[in-house]
Amino acid sequence: MKSRDELVTVIRDLGPSFRERAVDIDRNAVFPFQNFADLRDAGFLALCVPAHYGGLGASYADYVRVSAEIGRYCGSTALTFNMHNATMLWAGEVSDLLDMSPEQRETHERRRGEMFRGVVEDGEIHSQPFSEGLNPGALAGVATKAELTDGGYLVTGRKIFASLSGAAHRYNVTCQVPGEEFLRLLSVRADAPGVEIVDDWDPLGMRGTVSRTLLLKEVFVPFDDEIMPGGMYDQAANRYPFLFMSLAPSYLGLTQGIIDFTRDYLRGELPGAATGTGRRDNPIKQLGWAEMQIKFEQSRALLFTAVDNAHLDPDVDTMVQAWAAVYTVMEHANQVASIAVRVCGGQSMLKHLALERMYRDSRLGSLMLPWSAEVALERIGKARLYD
Repeated sequence: MKSRDELVTVIRDLGPSFRERAVDIDRNAVFPFQNFADLRDAGFLALCVPAHYGGLGASYADYVRVSAEIGRYCGSTALTFNMHNATMLWAGEVSDLLDMSPEQRETHERRRGEMFRGVVEDGEIHSQPFSEGLNPGALAGVATKAELTDGGYLVTGRKIFASLSGAAHRYNVTCQVPGEEFLRLLSVRADAPGVEIVDDWDPLGMRGTVSRTLLLKEVFVPFDDEIMPGGMYDQAANRYPFLFMSLAPSYLGLTQGIIDFTRDYLRGELPGAATGTGRRDNPIKQLGWAEMQIKFEQSRALLFTAVDNAHLDPDVDTMVQAWAAVYTVMEHANQVASIAVRVCGGQSMLKHLALERMYRDSRLGSLMLPWSAEVALERIGKARLYD
């Protein structure tokens, strides 16, 4: 079993290829298939699959460091890799923390064993489209219905921003059985009748996520394709909400990539840049560079501390720390990118250089649900005032 540092080193070795491919991925808004092939060959599709199921057995805290390293080279790859690993963590590490009856535990072990086998042996890629454009929240705004039928469910609904559209083998969706008070997390196979991907994809940034709209029309989902037993997703969302932070390391890594770019620029070592761009002796450039580093260190410290302190049934102080970490990472990503534009000047406008792309990517972090910047501010703004 690899250590955390060894896992990060694998990504660091793959990083230059990810960075090179990011140009065409962004320009053409295409999924990073080759990056995922590299991750699969390295065994990283099974990064968060428990070791006794044949995976690498990485913890959530390990995953956060790996995700940040991927984001350093290609933000779209990091975000889509997150969607895959979130399901592995819900079914794996998080499920192991939850209260289940012996019958639920036995059923879950059997079902997740088959799901993990598909990842480890067949290289299956999972997506996790939750958003429906309704009320934001992990347990709210879900109109997708799952009607009971012989052997499973018939799922009908619409998920927007369904990342990995056309690339995933499974779309794991939140839905509700009429009459039940909790949500279910069901795994919809991409080739099932009634699955349709619609709408164009031409966004500002994170273009390689290919997050088109997923339509489900009475799609049959067998009972055994349920990611967690009934009621467990709600329990997990309430008792271990830290998994909703899993998008943040992608943007922390993006911030690191912006730092890398600016360092090379100031040292006159930026590939593809005009000659004579070395500016490290310029005091005003040094001030901007200092601001960037401070914001990055603040983001990293807050995120890693919040993740490392994650535990079941957090109190309000722990939650404020988590919300603050996500808010800081997402907002600082764009602030650091903005400073980099100022520091790098005209070089920042050139599309053949990475900063222009990273700036666009960085602006989208504040929109990421369920803990967008506005959601985090709202929750922090109410915390400790009404108890």
